[in-house]
Amino acid sequence: MFIASQKRKENIAEYLLYMWQIEDMIRANNLDIDKIRKNVIDKYQLTDEQRTQLEEWYESLIDMMRREDVAHSGHLQLNKNVIIQLVQLHNALLKDPRFAEYTKQFYATLPFIVELRSKAGTDPKGEIETCFNALYGMLLLRLQSKEVSADTENAVKQITRFIALLSHYFKLDENDELFKDEK
Repeated sequence: MFIASQKRKENIAEYLLYMWQIEDMIRANNLDIDKIRKNVIDKYQLTDEQRTQLEEWYESLIDMMRREDVAHSGHLQLNKNVIIQLVQLHNALLKDPRFAEYTKQFYATLPFIVELRSKAGTDPKGEIETCFNALYGMLLLRLQSKEVSADTENAVKQITRFIALLSHYFKLDENDELFKDEK
């Protein structure tokens, strides 16, 4: 909760990837708050108030995961909403000639997105979600100390540059600094 809150303020991409990790961690603990308390919460040095807040946060996420039927896979609506916001911003940036560098980065990333979609063999996700799936997949591979090909490294570097730029614009937009000359 504390980390998520900080990441949400600083970098929307890091926040989303962190929240996907939290979803997976909750699943790994069988949506059991006692297991999460033992395996996660107790590892932190927290005040009683912080411990209570963190437990309540995990309990609310567990409840949402059950109600939204994402206990085994998928993402919470609150995380889907972040993707929706990013897609809306992405579309606005592509339409605006002032953001030529963003458009350039997107078209440099697009071949990797197309390749990832073809390799996935599942329903095609939007470009932004495909990028996040790639970044999250790379994160998981690194956590498992698995080998990554040079081509995959190259693709992830480009995706990272693109998503970093989108995240930067997202922060500016949230602070009403992105399109300020229109007001």
